[in-house]
Amino acid sequence: MKNKYKLSIVALVYNLEKYLPRCLDALVNQTLKDIEILCVDDGSTDSAPQIIDEYAQKYPDKVKAFHKENGGEFTTRNYGLERASGEYVTFVDTDDYVEPNWAEKLYKAAKENDADLAVCAFERINLETNKVVGKDMTHFGVTCKKIVPDDDFMVFINPAPWNKVYRREKIKDLRFMNFRGFNDTMFLAECYTRMEKIAFIPDVLYHYYLRYDSQIHTINRQDIENLKKHLLEVKEFYIEVEKYEEMKYILDLMAFIHLGVSVMYRASYDKSINMKQMMKETINYLDENFSTWRKSPFLKLGYSLKKGFTHTGLWGISKLYKWNIPMVYIKMYRFMIDKLKIDIKW
Repeated sequence: MKNKYKLSIVALVYNLEKYLPRCLDALVNQTLKDIEILCVDDGSTDSAPQIIDEYAQKYPDKVKAFHKENGGEFTTRNYGLERASGEYVTFVDTDDYVEPNWAEKLYKAAKENDADLAVCAFERINLETNKVVGKDMTHFGVTCKKIVPDDDFMVFINPAPWNKVYRREKIKDLRFMNFRGFNDTMFLAECYTRMEKIAFIPDVLYHYYLRYDSQIHTINRQDIENLKKHLLEVKEFYIEVEKYEEMKYILDLMAFIHLGVSVMYRASYDKSINMKQMMKETINYLDENFSTWRKSPFLKLGYSLKKGFTHTGLWGISKLYKWNIPMVYIKMYRFMIDKLKIDIKW
């Protein structure tokens, strides 16, 4: 049966009435036709619910408004995914905005390559100053790559769901996990077990606004424990679908990068955390549950040199971990970010 819509866009709505019209105007004016925009209000306390109702009345063939009790970002995404009916599906945060051809270019890239996932570049913008602080996902160029166990390219795809379109049939029964901050990473990791090809376009089509009061910019001990718990759930999922033996080097590398590299850096800003002890616990956790990170073919010098600067830097960090001096990495990374203002993303 042919899908009624080419693309379902799940728009997460929670307050932020100031930015909502900008986002919705960009969505209703997309050059791709045959789209549905599912605006899911997560119990907003400002005028956001009225705004999406107005758009639904003005664009009845395109916009659908839903209202639910507050449950958090993951529940909002799941609510929209359960009601989506398009051939492909994507997600948008409504304090951001997209280019007019964002949907069309992603959909076209997916269709032309028969890809299960299409990814575009995006820029990060400081909400207070409106200055662009970085651009991501431009380095793949225009290409389509197959998911294979001997190539780690998918580990370096940013996990955010809003610069991607997913073939809905492949992921419609997956759900974002119940914890804050990293459920998009876990979701993408599970998606990889269902997918064969990923298409890339280097155009900056999504504008992501950094709000430094946002939950993703604060990490505490409970967040780390939650991530550890759900990483194990993803590993169990890989085992259940008989993908772990094939993809263990990929999944274990993802665990090392997200927990050992990214999260430990962010946790270092929480003064209540004893980072030396936390690093020791993290290494023990990785050794017990994702042990192939120590002998990963993707963390060998020769392989990393071929992959470029970022990958070589990751090899260097892994060596500091193996030498049990990971705090050297934290201090170096914070110096580059805080003092030199060098924006590095893994």
